[in-house]
Amino acid sequence: MIMNDLHNPPPAPQPKSKKVYQRKGFWIVVAGLVVVGAVANATNEDAGVDNEAAPQPTVTVTKTSPATPTTADPPATETTPEATPAAEQTSAKPAAEAAVVPDVVGMNHRAAMGVLHERGFMVNEEDASPEGRMIILNSGWKVCRQDPAPGATDVLRVAIYSVKNDESC
Repeated sequence: MIMNDLHNPPPAPQPKSKKVYQRKGFWIVVAGLVVVGAVANATNEDAGVDNEAAPQPTVTVTKTSPATPTTADPPATETTPEATPAAEQTSAKPAAEAAVVPDVVGMNHRAAMGVLHERGFMVNEEDASPEGRMIILNSGWKVCRQDPAPGATDVLRVAIYSVKNDESC
């Protein structure tokens, strides 16, 4: 028996398995989730911010007049003069006010976004520097240029190009 003990040593004791929360990798994952949650919360604090991953093209809508009636069309019926101007005034006046692009160049990026959203525009936000950074905390940025130019009408989307406050345009 002594010979067998020399040739077959007793098995080495197995290390006890650590609980999940005692492992280093578990805490790295938890820390990563906390950081991601903090960044998501910080970007959600900017109410009304449109943080799109990819820039969208600027869309311009052009109004056209209705086609002239052909001989095959039945004659148009007359409307009362009082009804037509009232309908045009109620529908055209708010649209005309909201369709004029304001001048936001030189403004704080966050304030410019608020003005444009308030007037009903969708906004593309871009870094004006050649670095192509994402604008996350937009209160520390200023607007350098915009597209389309101020005063444009019949526009759905406005692009604003900004740099950080301590940079020049």
